[in-house]
Amino acid sequence: MILVFGQSGQVARELGALPGLHCLGRADADLEVPEVCAEAIHTHAPRAVINAAAYTAVDRAESEEALATRINAHAPAAMAGACAELGIPLVQISTDYVFAGNGDRPWKPDAPTGPLGAYGRSKLKGEEAVRHAGCSHAILRTSWVISAHGTNFVKTMLRLGAERAALNIVADQIGGPTGAREIAAACLEMARQLCDAPEKSGTYHFSGRPDVSWADFARAIFDKAHIDCAVTDIPSSDYPTPALRPLNSRLDCSTIARTFGIERPDWHATLDHILSDLGASE
Repeated sequence: MILVFGQSGQVARELGALPGLHCLGRADADLEVPEVCAEAIHTHAPRAVINAAAYTAVDRAESEEALATRINAHAPAAMAGACAELGIPLVQISTDYVFAGNGDRPWKPDAPTGPLGAYGRSKLKGEEAVRHAGCSHAILRTSWVISAHGTNFVKTMLRLGAERAALNIVADQIGGPTGAREIAAACLEMARQLCDAPEKSGTYHFSGRPDVSWADFARAIFDKAHIDCAVTDIPSSDYPTPALRPLNSRLDCSTIARTFGIERPDWHATLDHILSDLGASE
């Protein structure tokens, strides 16, 4: 059995649909109390652990950094410590927000980090804690998570596009939209391989291809959903938020392909199945 922390998040919900996994929600293991997470791992004694739970309110984290750090850093530290004691691997999901987002080249896993805000700092501290704990691990940095459930860019665009004739969308942030379903499958595959090959421990990147701006991604959503909504490109400076977003979220995913045989998914196909799922649910 593989133990998963998280039930309601986008990736956690997709993991919950896969066989051989046991998911813990907040009522089972509250990440605000890190020692409870370690106790849960010892109680269940799984083959591996996947942490798909996190504090993800990027803007609110600017005023709640202590809470974000407890959930995104202290809880993974406790999980990793328990995994080290049991000799089992941990897959920890991280984010492109650990980078400053400058330049236009894809970030490699060993590139210098430099988070712009509280959320990125909390996730980076979580990465460091997992590495220092001594367990076999895979830190999986991903970006722009999308799915048929939860709150994400696809669902927001579908709602706004149906309500308005035109939208202004940021065009200077570039990244790879990544399906929660594909992230879940990657996490499971990495966890399984780490059980037999702990030497594969390390930091990896995984995002959808090709890289695209938010504005062009919005156009693709409207085109596939047959929504008549005009998109005007704007710079991030025209859409200020409490937390700064990295402009360059391109991720170099070559290492995960070489080590685990996991290739970058095409977000066009991901978008197709999300729209299909939403249609079925309606």
